Amino acid sequence: MEPFEDFGADESPPPAIPAATLVIFRANPAGGPPQLLMVERSASMTFAGGAAVFPGGRVDPADRELAAVLAPYLGEEEIEEHAARIAAVRETLEETGLALGIDSPVTLEQAHAARASLLAQGAIGPVLEEFGWQLALDRLVPFARWCPRHRHLRIFDTRFYLYDIGTGAVDLMVDATENTHLFWATAQEALDLADSGKIMVIFPTRRNLERLAQFSSFADAVAHARDIPVRMLTPRIVDHEGARWLTIPDDLGYPVTREKLEDVSRG
Repeated sequence: MEPFEDFGADESPPPAIPAATLVIFRANPAGGPPQLLMVERSASMTFAGGAAVFPGGRVDPADRELAAVLAPYLGEEEIEEHAARIAAVRETLEETGLALGIDSPVTLEQAHAARASLLAQGAIGPVLEEFGWQLALDRLVPFARWCPRHRHLRIFDTRFYLYDIGTGAVDLMVDATENTHLFWATAQEALDLADSGKIMVIFPTRRNLERLAQFSSFADAVAHARDIPVRMLTPRIVDHEGARWLTIPDDLGYPVTREKLEDVSRG
């Protein structure tokens, strides 16, 4: 991995790439806190190669075009928000086989067929038309927005959303071009796996897992998210007591807001 190196005060970083991530909850079959769906990325990927992350990816031009068609009355920022939610739905279907954010029940067979159609066509608009589906984007709950700046990596402006699938009796499919493994774990279990070296998590994922580990239910997580307005979060490097730390603001609901730079996994 490249050492973390931010841009200088007199430098202008390149434009951030809009992206979206979906934190998918399901009821824990063993009882207790809900489980979250994690995706282990292929080690060959440029960004977060080998890391365990939540499903998601960049916002495509077709996502913006669909957002503008569905909500032509919205302003530019609202269109970007809709496009990010569409991207989260699309990427989740592509990476996991889960057809979420749809306003009608979806059978397993339909989800498999929709994923195949999406992979063939590359955009979700034609898939929605083919299956007669309407999006239910209000089911995606805004949770966070991260824009880490790293000199050696592309800069992503990523919006995080929460989504609940209830009992979680679902079939998952791995997108083998980008991912190697899908698994369910509570937020604390994922942190324990990272601490034991069984998975690798990058700085934003670890902070979000720590935040999510505070909640015993999806409803608790949603209530918390609605109490704290989402604003863009960019980690900063600070010097403190002879060490360098990567830090985030302390008023956005995160229980841990700093990590020694030497310990940070960057991707």
